[in-house]
Amino acid sequence: MKLFAHRRLASQLGALVVLVCLAQAPLEAQDVSLAPTFGVRTLRAGFLPDPVVIRLTAGGPIRTNLGGVNASVANAPDFRLFYTAGALPLTFRAESAADTTLLINLPDGTWIANDDADGTLNPRITLPRPQSGRYEIWVGTIGRANAPATLFITELR
Repeated sequence: MKLFAHRRLASQLGALVVLVCLAQAPLEAQDVSLAPTFGVRTLRAGFLPDPVVIRLTAGGPIRTNLGGVNASVANAPDFRLFYTAGALPLTFRAESAADTTLLINLPDGTWIANDDADGTLNPRITLPRPQSGRYEIWVGTIGRANAPATLFITELR
């Protein structure tokens, strides 16, 4: 009887170890430490030319809800911005024929996102008092398909 109890306990412990390992397995997620796919820029308040225009491919294999918007995005950021803030607001917007989203990791580590601004399928995020520092930017898609898109960074609106 004791041998059976030990085997049962060993079996249960083995199952528990498997569950713990699965629960702790790294999931694909947005990784702010990866090199951005479509470039890096350093800007100071009052930058010219305004807007900055970045052509990219929106979407990716990862479904996320960071910032409160469900979207398909890449693991690596699409674009990285180092920004020195001033008195002007900072606006990020994307344009595409597809239904796109914006996901941004702010310099303080906060995640923000947007979908469907201004009555369109294009996203826009305006920061009235932007922080100085590093911005990690993803342009996602609502569907699973990737799509050509353009990211605009402006202080003009």
